[in-house]
Amino acid sequence: MISAEPIIAVGIIERTQEIRGVFHGSYELPNFVRLQGRFTVYGEGSKLVLTDSEGVEVIRGTEFRCRALNGATCTLCNVTIGIHFHWERKEDQTFEGNLHFLTDANGTVSAINEIGVEQYLQSVISSEMSAEAPGELLKVHAITSRSWLVAMLERQKKYKNVRMPSQRSQGTKDEILRWYDREDHTHFDVCADDHCQRYQGITKVIAMSAKEAVSATRGQFLVYKNEICDARFSKACGGRTELFEHTWEETPIPYLQSVSDSAQAHPQILNEADAERWILSSPDAYCNTSDGGILKQVLPSFDQETTDFFRWKVEYTQEQLVHILHTKSEIDFGIVMDLVPLSRGPSGRMDKLKVVGSKRTIIVGKELEIRRWFSNSHLYSSAFIVKTERDAKGIPTKFTFFGAGWGHGVGLCQIGAAVMAEKGFTAEEILKHYFCGTELKKLY
Repeated sequence: MISAEPIIAVGIIERTQEIRGVFHGSYELPNFVRLQGRFTVYGEGSKLVLTDSEGVEVIRGTEFRCRALNGATCTLCNVTIGIHFHWERKEDQTFEGNLHFLTDANGTVSAINEIGVEQYLQSVISSEMSAEAPGELLKVHAITSRSWLVAMLERQKKYKNVRMPSQRSQGTKDEILRWYDREDHTHFDVCADDHCQRYQGITKVIAMSAKEAVSATRGQFLVYKNEICDARFSKACGGRTELFEHTWEETPIPYLQSVSDSAQAHPQILNEADAERWILSSPDAYCNTSDGGILKQVLPSFDQETTDFFRWKVEYTQEQLVHILHTKSEIDFGIVMDLVPLSRGPSGRMDKLKVVGSKRTIIVGKELEIRRWFSNSHLYSSAFIVKTERDAKGIPTKFTFFGAGWGHGVGLCQIGAAVMAEKGFTAEEILKHYFCGTELKKLY
């Protein structure tokens, strides 16, 4: 295990035509060139070109690092956040630390922020949580995020000669199983968006409470059998968390079990009748809350646009569903005749669903691929049942999806943890509730 704070590379902008920004203070470029003020970076053939505010070329190369001097910061313009989600948008973001620019064979450019883990976490906590959140909740998030991040770095180091794509696929012509993991970026350790952890540098003022939570837990990790835990988290489990293997590779992880998000034990989903009863009910659960004060602690302003996360409903006509399926899967199913759940985890999340069409019938999985296929962005979760209306000939005319939870549901339930903190649970109690059999250890 580690014994010192790592420096990480965070992908901010990836594969775009040009990047515009402002150096606030002096930055040192290669060959001891110093620059401040507005700049533009773009690809030209196989080279990368950086120009100043007047459009004058300052430096050219295949890649270059810009080192912040004396606390200088850098604003990058039009950074995309919420990529492929329903609230996707662009904003200008400001960063501390160094910047690394590089190009690829297609002439596109990328920007990477190089920064220490603890400084990175201050931004992550401020991006993911409100400054008004209870101190114990902020500590929970600091320890969870630190553990996930460094566990991923340790895996990269251990398997550095075994490069695997972030999209894993298996199956046959009649079955497509895909899952996506977060550690497999080529040029950097983590991205800055929800695909990894939401990181916005110092774009928004980093709250003193976030700084205090990171400082109070500095170097603390969730550990299981002397290994740092791969501490996953999502917005709302919907009443019960999910097993790791129902979302990612088929390797059970002892501390990522399915736990009831409640003081009382809710039963696991064992069959379709269980799933329907569960999803159409509103069980007592920590994350079953409409308390605006609590939700504001966990959900940034754009996430607060989502209010029906615990139980939700989406409706499609036949034409709408055919269009979405064809667009997202690139498969022509013809008329959608039926949607048949084949396999669910204990939270009710499906990892296999059969799409029966008049032209093709295909089984799709896992959790995220199902969510991608059935929404213009992503369904909130794969824990859903479908009620189908049919015409006189038995052809479906309308599909109503009733669902539970927001996200993959594995590990920490962020909204559930917020409610637990409000109820007076300590950070350690919350973490041990969601991560079975773990302990806290200070490693640096």
